[in-house]
Amino acid sequence: MKRGKKYKEAVKKYDKQSQYSYEDALKLVKELAYAKFDETVEVAVRLNLKKSQTVRDTMVLPNQFSEEKKVLVFAKGEKAEEAKEAGATYVGDNDLIDKIKDGWLDFDVAVATPDMMKDVGRLGPILGRRGLMPNPKTQTVTFDLKGALAELRKGRVEFRSDKTGVVSLAIGKVSMEPEKLAENARSFVGEVVKRKPTDAKGEFLKSVAASSTMGPGVKIAFK
Repeated sequence: MKRGKKYKEAVKKYDKQSQYSYEDALKLVKELAYAKFDETVEVAVRLNLKKSQTVRDTMVLPNQFSEEKKVLVFAKGEKAEEAKEAGATYVGDNDLIDKIKDGWLDFDVAVATPDMMKDVGRLGPILGRRGLMPNPKTQTVTFDLKGALAELRKGRVEFRSDKTGVVSLAIGKVSMEPEKLAENARSFVGEVVKRKPTDAKGEFLKSVAASSTMGPGVKIAFK
């Protein structure tokens, strides 16, 4: 992969093979960021997983940084009213399903009551590709709409391992204090460890690294 001049200059400022404490690693990520915008800071955890294994869940980071998400709720009757009162951006049933089929996707998270999933399931090819499909594993298929929306407003995020066994999550912005970034990073890694499959063998965590949107990766000493 071809790298730009600023990236190459950033790499020269530190030892790419060394591992740093959470605090030192995030300080370094901030120092190495060079873009003119407020870059997002991401942590990537490489896991020792079999092809049949996956790690997936949701969490609320200790220190929030993202803008409030547009939450769409598929619900009818009293549950639709509950969703509106709880602050959902969009609430509906077949009207929203038809709108999405026509190409509308102006929302960040989709939540559905269990009784709506038979109809919402038809949107699988559209929502699934974009990671927007409601799923019980991420608490986005539920009758407790008030609780789900409260968590989402707090900044609940989802993480999931990819085909290569890597779990990545945006944990902050370069403009944040390194201590807050480190706390978010440590909290994320801790949640990943808690989701270790019961049949996983050997050392679960292989590596942990942090980087900004444009900057190079910095290895974290997670042990």
